[in-house]
Amino acid sequence: MFFRITVFLLLVLSAPLGFSSLLPLCSAAPAQLTANRFAIHTDAVSGDKKLRIVLDLTAPLEATANLSGQTLSIDLPGASLSLANRQGPLDGRIALKQTLSTTPTGSRLTITLPEAIESGDFNLFTLPANAAAGKPFRVVLDINEPAQPARSYQFTPGLKGKVIVLDPGHGGSDPGAIGPAAQVMEKDVTLAISLKVKDLLTKAGSNVILTRSDDRDVFGPNASGADELGARAAIGNRNNADVFIDIHANSFRDPSVGGTATYYYGSSSYSRLLAQSVQSAVTASDGLSDRGVYTANFYVLRRTLMPAVLLETAFLTNPSEEALLNNPQFQQKVAQGIVNGITNFFSQAATTGR
Repeated sequence: MFFRITVFLLLVLSAPLGFSSLLPLCSAAPAQLTANRFAIHTDAVSGDKKLRIVLDLTAPLEATANLSGQTLSIDLPGASLSLANRQGPLDGRIALKQTLSTTPTGSRLTITLPEAIESGDFNLFTLPANAAAGKPFRVVLDINEPAQPARSYQFTPGLKGKVIVLDPGHGGSDPGAIGPAAQVMEKDVTLAISLKVKDLLTKAGSNVILTRSDDRDVFGPNASGADELGARAAIGNRNNADVFIDIHANSFRDPSVGGTATYYYGSSSYSRLLAQSVQSAVTASDGLSDRGVYTANFYVLRRTLMPAVLLETAFLTNPSEEALLNNPQFQQKVAQGIVNGITNFFSQAATTGR
């Protein structure tokens, strides 16, 4: 009897994987999509709205997104559909409709959008199951509300009464660029310059709003880039700012590169004029090389409704410019240049009527 049992055990242990009669294979049950819901969320910090779509599943999986023009697809590999209603309208403004379908590898959620968006305009993430709270594994898709069309303006000369938003780049958990010589952090430099600009503008009668007045994140610690930058732009939008000035310090792998540059988004003549005015005045004040004015697809500039520019004051990776950026007298020169540029902008904008 002992010999027979031993032989049987040897047969089982040496059986190939296909020998299921003696050694059955156990596999996890495939995920099932059991619920699909959506709601509009308004962010308490930025005031921005987003459409949130939540998919409940019976097991974890890795969801992926594919964006093509006005279509956003979410693939759920290995997931089967157990929902009868597989198509329906969404909010009608952020997204038009959704359709659930099966694919050779699982299931897919297809979102039809009213206009083309970019990768920074949505966020896909998962939430683990929470048995104590009665919540299953969830796939969550957030789609940001599209920006409102740019406002029309009738500018007048002077700084008195103007609403000006200053955005000190980075902050809190995001130090930005760090100088190699003295470890000067971009977030500290941009805040110091912005506070000096605020003092000068306030004395001239402007209503100045800072996106941050100390070393902190605007949206929240370790937020996504879209959330953080969107929160900054939203401060300008909800305060109906006349202009938005985003202040940064540059970096590059070559430490000999230096100078000042200014960026604006799109074809707005006002934003271009603001960029040219700020660039000309700052370079005249700080004495650094003039790197010029450029268009750029920066998220924070895309989301603002008023004339907006991003100023790269100098290069932290250039040792001499790192030292300058850490110098209060140089910071004051840059601040005065920014104020001069804003003043020149309002004078020219009032004259041209653009």
